[in-house]
Amino acid sequence: MINIKLLKEICETAGAPGFENRVRSLVLKQIKNHVDHIEIDNMGNIIALKKGVDSSKSVMIGAHMDEIGFIVTHIDKKGFLKFHPLGGFDPKTLTSQRVVVHGKKDVIGVMGSKPIHVMTPEEKNKVPKISDYYIDLGLELKEVEKIISVGDSVTRERALIEMGDCINCKSLDNRIAVFILIETLKKLEKPDFDTYAVFTVQEEVGIRGAQVATQKIKPDFGFGLDTTIAYDVPGASEHEKITSLGDGVGIKIMDASTICDSRMVKFMKKTASENKISWQNEILTAGGTDTASIQRMTPGGSIAGAFSIPTRHIHQVIEMVHKKDVESCIELLKCCLLSMSNNNWEHKNEI
Repeated sequence: MINIKLLKEICETAGAPGFENRVRSLVLKQIKNHVDHIEIDNMGNIIALKKGVDSSKSVMIGAHMDEIGFIVTHIDKKGFLKFHPLGGFDPKTLTSQRVVVHGKKDVIGVMGSKPIHVMTPEEKNKVPKISDYYIDLGLELKEVEKIISVGDSVTRERALIEMGDCINCKSLDNRIAVFILIETLKKLEKPDFDTYAVFTVQEEVGIRGAQVATQKIKPDFGFGLDTTIAYDVPGASEHEKITSLGDGVGIKIMDASTICDSRMVKFMKKTASENKISWQNEILTAGGTDTASIQRMTPGGSIAGAFSIPTRHIHQVIEMVHKKDVESCIELLKCCLLSMSNNNWEHKNEI
């Protein structure tokens, strides 16, 4: 069973790229009794060590804490805010959506744009741009200036709800992975190798936190833990789906930033089959995850793969995942960490 109360708290907590302090505090509270050592690096990554049976090798798992958001860039004479995105947004999903501006206190705002009633025919047919929007706080300038400053972060305002067999909320990218990593640490007794659970920062603006953490840890093995596209909806061709909700955890083969190590992909599939865990292939031709830095930002590289959680409506105001996929991801991650020493990781007959 999924701990919905904890997942709700994780998802609803604000944490735009560079402003992860609130969610970082929450994660620290959850993991402190389930790991052997914790440190926070200069960028704000949480690096939590769970000692393994064999300390001669190490595994790094990256799950990013940040969510797509915005930063305030201007306050006009009437108190309206202009902003810049932190991460990739589809502008058409922003119309009339509520947001939270994190100033001296949190203030609810709404994304405003030109009403359709006063648009020209050309404007009605135009694809909206981020620059077409402003944030309306419902306050006069003098009140806005008491609370809000240029440089304050902005996040989406959406509560977590259960929809049938699914979970619907803002920030499931990548708070569902944060949740999965926390729950795995609670279930994990003695991993084969020293295991570094890293809750990273600033992934949505260039996989920045994972670069720094990987250079410090220098892992032999690595896993990214992130969402992926589930385009299993009306109008999608079979080859466009990437993954489907409810079919199990995605085992990444590649995305635009990483070709996963074939040895790791084979190991993950074998482990899933042996433990009767549902899984599906994932090939994503655009986008990337912390896996890229985990694989390449250490001398000689690491043997890396990735767990992907199928997600509908990704990088929009709300996102949705299936409970069964979450459960299968927790179980497969745990099983992999407990059986890594049983695998032959050598490149055979290639030298």
